Amino acid sequence: MPKSQSQSQSPSPVPVLLPSSSLPTLSLGSSRQWVPTKHMNPPEPPPSDAPDPNPALLLDGKAIKKTRPRRTVDYNGGLGRWMLLRKMIPSPGYVPYMRPCLPAIIGLLPPKAYPENPSTSLCTKFVHTSTNKIRCPVNIVTWTPEGRRILTGSTSGEFTLWNGLTFNFETILQAHDTAICTFSFTHSGAYLASADKTGIIKYFEPNMNNLTAWQGSSSREAIRGISFSPDDRRFATASDDRTVRIWAFEESRVESVLDGHGWDVKCVQWHPSKGLIVSGSKDNQIKFWDPRSGTILSTLHNHKNTIQALAWSPNGNLVASASRDQTVRVFDIRAMKEYRILKGHKKEVCSVTWHPFHQILVSGGSEGAIIHWDLSTDDSSQPIPLADETTADPDNPASTIPNLSLLATPTPVSGPAATLSQAHDSNVWSLQYHPLGHLLVSASNDHTTRFWSRERPGEGGGGGIGAGGEKPADGEWGGEDEEDMMVPGFGGGGGWKEEDVPASGAFGGPNDSYTTQNEYGRPGGGGFSQPDSGYRGGGGGSGGDEFSIPGFGDGAGGGGGGGGGGQEHDAGRHSNHNDSDEWGRGGGGNYGGSGRGYRDSGHNRDSGYGGGGYGGGGGGGGRSGRWGGRRGNRY
Repeated sequence: MPKSQSQSQSPSPVPVLLPSSSLPTLSLGSSRQWVPTKHMNPPEPPPSDAPDPNPALLLDGKAIKKTRPRRTVDYNGGLGRWMLLRKMIPSPGYVPYMRPCLPAIIGLLPPKAYPENPSTSLCTKFVHTSTNKIRCPVNIVTWTPEGRRILTGSTSGEFTLWNGLTFNFETILQAHDTAICTFSFTHSGAYLASADKTGIIKYFEPNMNNLTAWQGSSSREAIRGISFSPDDRRFATASDDRTVRIWAFEESRVESVLDGHGWDVKCVQWHPSKGLIVSGSKDNQIKFWDPRSGTILSTLHNHKNTIQALAWSPNGNLVASASRDQTVRVFDIRAMKEYRILKGHKKEVCSVTWHPFHQILVSGGSEGAIIHWDLSTDDSSQPIPLADETTADPDNPASTIPNLSLLATPTPVSGPAATLSQAHDSNVWSLQYHPLGHLLVSASNDHTTRFWSRERPGEGGGGGIGAGGEKPADGEWGGEDEEDMMVPGFGGGGGWKEEDVPASGAFGGPNDSYTTQNEYGRPGGGGFSQPDSGYRGGGGGSGGDEFSIPGFGDGAGGGGGGGGGGQEHDAGRHSNHNDSDEWGRGGGGNYGGSGRGYRDSGHNRDSGYGGGGYGGGGGGGGRSGRWGGRRGNRY
């Protein structure tokens, strides 16, 4: 065939393997063309998460259970944002302005990014509670050196590993036969040393492989503390046999025994960078030791009870001590003097730890409280003259000037920066910050390990479920300041402050013509309430004298008048000051108007319970104070 003739012929079509009936038709007028109709349906509510009332059944007869993933919050997210920001900042000290609003949480950086703002290190927001299946007190807790897991030691002798991101359980290991008292990672993070109640010391690798074990105390006494030297070649132990021992880590042998305490040694800490050891004992003393010679360098007698815990500051200049005398004291080793006294715990202090970057100190008490202390503030006190001796001014013999050599500056006393009054239900045995400083973990005698994070920007710190995340107080009316928490309608005011007293008409209506006030009782807001005053009746006034006892009515005066009616009928008008018995309990008010305006005094007015409802507490009489006022407010 010629070449030109072959090029003129058209190529043969590709064979079709499917039958012709299955091929799609592309005609525009076909009835099979798709037309949207979903938009014509009426609106429907979104699908609910409620379980299906008729779930499908499996082969074994059990219902299918929907698995829903647990919500995970990445508290380490700010670290990546900070590393990216460091490459684009105009100057080394530049930090974006943190807006005080909740959505600004996405821009919150790690605490190290705010060297001048210690408030970014107050971990007061509750995050999670972790509990073993076999509940037992948790004595010690720490973060693993890489900060990805949490290791806890309990009284059952078990190590428990928790995930540092989701705080879930990972693994458990029976490490000791008796209660674990203490453990510590080496500075390099390659090994872990632990000790128990019978004085057994064990080495572990990071994978929890046990390397060795031996008796580390005399008479099988408990070892309460372990601390490694800066080079990890040695470590110190504190035991109940009154001694501090220094061990060679590789040989597992004792090098020296530091004997100087008069009772059980409860804690020991090696200086982070120097050859210096500090120990605290049941004899109320803090001793500084030279590990080379084994001699005592100094002894502090500032505490009045057992020293429970010690902690060096990250720079090594300060050491904090927690004691059973309900105080935390900070000492400056450069001048070997007391630097600060921290008072705020209501019971003994069990644990203490420093923030890795800021001058923030956290302590835990036996009442279950966790308190944050900010040492960056200046709490300098004025000098106090030791004597009244003065010297004459040579220019003016008639005048005198104080002798400056007889002035003394007391140790500053600081208050808490943030308080979690009910962080735990029992003793807080151990506290530990995350290496980045943005998370705090606490171990308690209530069998729980709890995690705390920083508040969102603009969120209040440490107070209730919404803000601080702690549990609300069990007794709303209990406490030492009960006499200051009086309520309108109570008899026998326990001394109200002027700023707590509302203006005239705040409890009554606009025509508050019968407002009475005495020296010791709460000013009465009773009067004629106008119909347009809503459900805000007047609180009755009460007589009183200096012998009135809060919660038991007035000493001599009568009960207050009933609460004013909210809309109509029977407003409380005045009080009867004559119906008091020999116990000083005042009589009931003459009238007790109901908050809603009905002719109901709530209870019998002769019994001293004032009327009142939504409008406000009725006049307290008889058994006024707490009981009568509450009844008046409820009804």
